[in-house]
Amino acid sequence: MRSWNAPALPNLPGHGGLPRIFDTPTGELRPLVVGDLAQLYVCGITPYDATHLGHAATYLAYDTLNRVLRDAGFRVDYVQNVTDIDDPLLERANETGVDWRDLAASQIDLYRGDMEALRIIPPEHYIGVVEAMDEIAAACQKLLDDGYAYWVDSSTDSADVGPDLYFDLAVAEELTTWYLGQESRYERDTMLRLSAERGGDPERPGKRDPLDPLLWRSEREGEPAWDSPVGRGRPGWHIECSVIGDHYLTAPITLTGGGLDLVFPHHGMSAAHSAALTGVDWSHSYSHAGLVALDGEKMSKSRGNLVFVSRLIADGADPRAIRLALLAHHYRSNWEWTRHDLEAAQRRLTAWTDWAADATDGDLGLRDTLRAHLANDLDAPAALAAVDAAIEESRSRGLGPGHADIAAIDALLGVDVAAERPL
Repeated sequence: MRSWNAPALPNLPGHGGLPRIFDTPTGELRPLVVGDLAQLYVCGITPYDATHLGHAATYLAYDTLNRVLRDAGFRVDYVQNVTDIDDPLLERANETGVDWRDLAASQIDLYRGDMEALRIIPPEHYIGVVEAMDEIAAACQKLLDDGYAYWVDSSTDSADVGPDLYFDLAVAEELTTWYLGQESRYERDTMLRLSAERGGDPERPGKRDPLDPLLWRSEREGEPAWDSPVGRGRPGWHIECSVIGDHYLTAPITLTGGGLDLVFPHHGMSAAHSAALTGVDWSHSYSHAGLVALDGEKMSKSRGNLVFVSRLIADGADPRAIRLALLAHHYRSNWEWTRHDLEAAQRRLTAWTDWAADATDGDLGLRDTLRAHLANDLDAPAALAAVDAAIEESRSRGLGPGHADIAAIDALLGVDVAAERPL
């Protein structure tokens, strides 16, 4: 699947430092484990309402990490999936009378446009579940052959619906180094609650453990299905990321990222599948971006309280201001969007672009300051404040910015203050 056009990245002199990122499993700020190649996997969208500001904040966080790693001198191999077949997508397609494939295609196209407008570096591999179906089905068969999976009879009375394939968490704990709660550190009661809220089926009869996740759902009437070694059907959610990640990256990877709502069950179960398939723990670090709220509630498709990037741009917002509004909040914080966020960001953008208009060949030293802040758990708010302070100081001294300072803002924060407003 094609991604989107990459923004131009200025080459800065020297290199920044290896970033320290908050690691969810340990609860600590830790330097990333990187060899010659930084391997990143970030869970992508389910394309039925793209791209709201919660999406944008998450992908901007890992775009910032991508920029910091590149500036530190590392090659980056970044994989992002698209869950282009899933229950919520099918439900929305049925509600609207649109073919699920057409709905997914239109929303993925919208997402591409939003990411390009926000100057997000595209992943090296942008992979839809549908195009990876053969690999996913083969992985399900392997897990069954290796004793990590078992069949559960259909929960319907229809003789035409076959059994579904589930992953055995107890076997994974016995045969791998993975264990339940390793990634989330949640208690079992919390896991059961979140499983029920986030696509699991802990009440399903016949499962060996209520938390055992679905690997392969047998074909149901009226639903899309694919032929496979484990019967005609479609995959569960968590196995998709495991297989796509393992196909393009080599475990253990540098970092797995996503929104805070993916801590469990998605990242926990994906880690279990990956350990069973690869024989090693999947990722050195797990990172999670905070959630964005509107009117006191988490911004989510199910609640319908969404602010869309495309709509803000259509209403006249400069994409650079949207980026600055999101960067003004630390990526791990939970926060609430208001119109004041965008207004403040537009004022900041105006101040920055006015300042940049007086650029000289000098250098105020912003590059090293920004590098230091961003290497410290992607502290973008501190980096923005540093630019504000540099502008104030340079103006008090009658100095303009250097082209080197403008390049650093562009390369590290992704804001091209020297450009005219993007179309």
